[in-house]
Amino acid sequence: MPTPPPGAQDPLGYPAVRLFADRAAAVRQGFSLGHRNLDAVLRICAALDGLPLAIELAAARVRTFGVAEIADRLAEHGRFRLLSRGDRTAAARHQTLHAVVEWSWSLLGPEEQALARRLSVFTGGATLEAVERVCGAADAVADRMADTVAGAVEDVLVDLVDKSLVETDGERYQMLDTIRLFCLERLAEAGEEERLRRRHAAWFLKFAGRAHEHLYRAEQLEWLAALSADNANLQSALRWSVEHDRPTAWRLVGTLGMYWWLTGRRGQGIRHAERLLDTTPPAGPAGRSELAEEYVLAVLHAVPDVGSPHWVRAKEIVGTLDRPMRYRFGVALWGMIAGPPEGGMMTAERQRSVLGTDAWSSALNQLGATLLTLHNGQLQEAEAGMERVLAAFEALGERWGTGQALDWLALLASWRGDWQRAMGLWERALAVFSELGALDELADVLSRRANAHWRAGDAEAACADNERAGELERRLGRPELMAWVQLQLGDISRLQGDLPEAARRLDAALSGSETAAFTAGGTRSRVYTALGRLAAAHGDGERAARMHAEALASALGSPLPNDVAEVAEGLADQALFEATHGCAPGPENEDETGQAAGVPVAAQRAARRAALLLGIGAAVRGMAVAGDRDVAATAAGAGRVLGPEEFAAAYAKGAAMSREEALAALREAASG
Repeated sequence: MPTPPPGAQDPLGYPAVRLFADRAAAVRQGFSLGHRNLDAVLRICAALDGLPLAIELAAARVRTFGVAEIADRLAEHGRFRLLSRGDRTAAARHQTLHAVVEWSWSLLGPEEQALARRLSVFTGGATLEAVERVCGAADAVADRMADTVAGAVEDVLVDLVDKSLVETDGERYQMLDTIRLFCLERLAEAGEEERLRRRHAAWFLKFAGRAHEHLYRAEQLEWLAALSADNANLQSALRWSVEHDRPTAWRLVGTLGMYWWLTGRRGQGIRHAERLLDTTPPAGPAGRSELAEEYVLAVLHAVPDVGSPHWVRAKEIVGTLDRPMRYRFGVALWGMIAGPPEGGMMTAERQRSVLGTDAWSSALNQLGATLLTLHNGQLQEAEAGMERVLAAFEALGERWGTGQALDWLALLASWRGDWQRAMGLWERALAVFSELGALDELADVLSRRANAHWRAGDAEAACADNERAGELERRLGRPELMAWVQLQLGDISRLQGDLPEAARRLDAALSGSETAAFTAGGTRSRVYTALGRLAAAHGDGERAARMHAEALASALGSPLPNDVAEVAEGLADQALFEATHGCAPGPENEDETGQAAGVPVAAQRAARRAALLLGIGAAVRGMAVAGDRDVAATAAGAGRVLGPEEFAAAYAKGAAMSREEALAALREAASG
């Protein structure tokens, strides 16, 4: 009988729910459905697959239990145990749920029973090809299955459909869970379960490997959908393999890594990867061992601490690979999770050695090289390179790489204030990532676009994008991403004058940044900068100075130059604060040439340092970011103290520094 889907508007209109209510009212006077028990009744009907007899038997238990207790017991103890007593006046085959299914089973012939029990190894149904490969007789001699289905699988399958033991939509075949659990018991009794589980795992490893090769091309969505249709089977195969066939489990983790990432299912691999790593000494497989690459993929999924022994071993493996990786997306994952060179990402030369010569690998190599150019502050070259990367991935029809290029191009456009181009590119990036279901990328794009909306003057759009990113990040369970959202909302609150809300948001951001992700140091540095600005807004110069010092210490360890640039600009804020709040009039109110200037010499020096630091920020990043309100306010304030010409000279001095000179100046400031 039809059962209400999640979120149904009128659950009482479904026959399964009405049947339960009628039968429950018959055994307990005064029983009625209402807001207090409706959720439990819906859980019961869903758990029982809408089977009328099962629902009647469950309703009969209302004599003894409340509906919430029945729902909980079904989940905890299983349907056959709970529904083992029924109407003793009914025929024996209708007194218990087990008896009803057993009676149907007894009507099947030997071939039908053999196929039915073997079908129970599938979770969530299967295609005809999968049924034939796992349950059929095609390789009976090879695996010595003496009692395989004698007739053609498809013919027996049709018989099971005709007898309502199996359902089909024309493409997939599946059993109701109630029937599948009964047949699973028969599979164990026949002594076939271990053998069928092994065949099931082997087939889905082969299927995942076949699909994996198509994920780099235009048919990507089609094959992601095929994998998603069998996601329950893939999880079941992996769960069994972790316990009984670890080489298959390792290979499943490696093969499914791209699928998990692209469809926002990364969390599904964590538990299995953790258990596999628990079975391996910290040193892991040798760099040249057969499963070395699989070990690296497991570390990328399961170990957040980049300083752990597993990470050390993974870096050794990546550093000694002398051939292209079989799992090409593993190179991209390594870059995204381990970070740029200082954080462990392979250099451009190493990347070329571990990537193949196919078109997707060449495009990925271009992407990596272009990002290094961007991080070196060569922004014009990076933008031209990213256009070439976009063209390469679009020619392949591969959406993840296309979205990456669109996102970086949008960021560059937003830095120079080309809002229309930036928003158009981000809209396209969101579209391709939404097609995939790539939650990590969607959260990142929304967060970056939120910052651009704020810089462009649209606070409402900025808050909306941050809230959407926060919702995704709660689903992903990645605190470092949530810290970024809280940081941005905290800055918005401060600049809008709500200092208590800013403090609450920034405290949450600081807590969320205490992770071992390679981005965490940069996030912490930005949070400290924001806390320094908040302290200055309260007039607390001492605390502001401490926070900016913490920011600089954190940023100098970040592999991302933009983190350092943001901190340099924060230090400029602090210098201006000292220029305008910390200098009292006195006899030193002469400039360095001895002329009275009307502004204390110390104030001039602090303002000059502010202008220099703003220039250093631009030098490290490659440009000043358009629309940054804090930077604009600092520049205006320093300009008022120094005058336009002196401000421009100090700024130009910082902006003319090489990357090495700029970093040296900041390190000197940190040591001083």
